[in-house]
Amino acid sequence: MKKILITTPIYYVNDKPHIGHAYTTLAADVLTRFFREQGKDVFFLTGTDEHGAKVAESAEKEGVAPEELCDKNSKFFKEAWKNLNIEYDHFIRTTDKIHEQIVKEFLNKLKEKNLIYEKEYQGLYCTECEKFLIERELKNGKCPDHKTKPKKVSEKNWFFKLNLKVVGKLLKKQLKIRPERAKSEVLGLLKQGLDDFSISRQKVKWGIELPFDKNQTVYVWVDALLNYITGDGSDKFKEYWKDGYVIHLLAKDILKFHAIYWPAMLKETGHKIPDQEFIHGFFTINGQKMSKTLGNVIDPNEIVKKFGVDGARYLMLSQFPFGQDGDVKESKFAEKYNADLANGLGNLVARVLTLATKSKTQSANFKLDKTISNRTKQVRDNYTEHMEDFKLFEALEEIWKLISFCDGYIEREKPWKQTRVTKIQETITNLLYCISEIANLIKPFLPDTSEEIKKQLRINKSKVLFPRI
Repeated sequence: MKKILITTPIYYVNDKPHIGHAYTTLAADVLTRFFREQGKDVFFLTGTDEHGAKVAESAEKEGVAPEELCDKNSKFFKEAWKNLNIEYDHFIRTTDKIHEQIVKEFLNKLKEKNLIYEKEYQGLYCTECEKFLIERELKNGKCPDHKTKPKKVSEKNWFFKLNLKVVGKLLKKQLKIRPERAKSEVLGLLKQGLDDFSISRQKVKWGIELPFDKNQTVYVWVDALLNYITGDGSDKFKEYWKDGYVIHLLAKDILKFHAIYWPAMLKETGHKIPDQEFIHGFFTINGQKMSKTLGNVIDPNEIVKKFGVDGARYLMLSQFPFGQDGDVKESKFAEKYNADLANGLGNLVARVLTLATKSKTQSANFKLDKTISNRTKQVRDNYTEHMEDFKLFEALEEIWKLISFCDGYIEREKPWKQTRVTKIQETITNLLYCISEIANLIKPFLPDTSEEIKKQLRINKSKVLFPRI
């Protein structure tokens, strides 16, 4: 697994980015940084989904052309990721010419291989989801995710011939879906049975025109999924898909498209399928579903303004285990920031560097205490295991266990009360070693803080890392 491709879903440009978008993208950034630290060659792809009825309706409400809305809102996502120090390798837009070309080539291949056919269709369509729903998926006659009544749609579309046996084999032998509950959900859908699915829309004009039918545009979901094989359009990118280990990060509301429809289309057209799909849960904000109507949509830029870049990164990823549903307690952000960062990590570094400066301890000239070396090794091993398993929350917990251990070590040894200079310097050397380990471990999560700690270790001069809020 020398070469890795990590992707996020691409986000609709009908509105600005919120904490849910930031969560997935930040997780991808952390994993990219971690794997690079492990010596892996990683390509990190993210971007925006810019076609479909939802985007066209939003543009109409604003009184602008769809192209103008896409240009404006895609910039909001880029700015948010820059503010969060998210370093992607390519930001794809589905309005990019190279993407449109690859989509048309893929659709032509479906046609040439006789994998699609045309038929009249009547169904229930949720514009917010940009997907057709069946009666059993509704709750009280409404979309379970958006609580809106789907529209009755009747049109002539092109459909993909879905072979569930092919998908079943892929799930058994090739595609790893995690966590286990997500895989169980997919297997349940296969057991229930799924119909062939539409790959085009007749009445949606804002989209990529079908190369063989000018009356149809590519269904926005098919268009969006193909971003993963478009990338930046380069031959080098194609190597990541072809020869690398492909990881899709996504939320569970788009599981069916990614775990069933996407691998089915890839397999039938002779493409490699992704290796792993990791599905995280849904957010609630202070116990309620995130909603513009309720006014509880959190702008990640506002978190950065209040808590700084690394503070925002930490607060988002330390709320609950990655992969589970969880509640974000915005009212507790300041409390957690002060407890974990200002009084926790920041205070530990300041104390140790102050002690080092006073005792003139510059480097590790003493043999490490066995308790210290064993504890740091245990934390490092646990941390690595968690990160390789995408358990970001648990990896952070390991780091903070080491911080707590260091606080306890200081209180036990009380270097300020020791009279023997060599003993004082030995104690502080052990602490400096722990801090250097902490700086290495936090690097994927808090890159700026990691660099600042390393800088301070070289000059033994304390600087406030996290001012108390």
